[in-house]
Amino acid sequence: MTGITSHGSAVVVRFLDGRVLKGTTNDFAPQKALFHLLSNDGPADRALAVPIGALKAVFFVRTFEGNPKYVEDRDLAQAKGQGRKILVTFSDGETLGGFTTGYSKDKPGFFVIPVDPKSNNSRVFVVNSSVKRVRWADDPAATSGGVF
Repeated sequence: MTGITSHGSAVVVRFLDGRVLKGTTNDFAPQKALFHLLSNDGPADRALAVPIGALKAVFFVRTFEGNPKYVEDRDLAQAKGQGRKILVTFSDGETLGGFTTGYSKDKPGFFVIPVDPKSNNSRVFVVNSSVKRVRWADDPAATSGGVF
């Protein structure tokens, strides 16, 4: 099964300071302050403790390589999926559009399912402290032309 290995879920972890780590985790939970990452670049027998507060987001991926030639569908207005359409702007200016069923500004973070079902990201855990703005896609000011 893609994105899942015998070691857990395949993730790409993006830190607030710009660092990126790829690996697997089997103990990530949205309410926990940290999780362990078995890094692709590190020793296979040592998991790294990753504090949620140091992160921008955790990308649950289908493959670590992705497809650099694939152009994702970013048309939020036409997208179909479960949950409410959301547009997230991170503090660094990056935007992420998709669907969420669990957004709360009072929690450490929330999951977003990407607009494009063929995206390499199956879901993204967005860390609230890294977010500049959250807008609902049913708000006319949220997107211009429906594409973010």
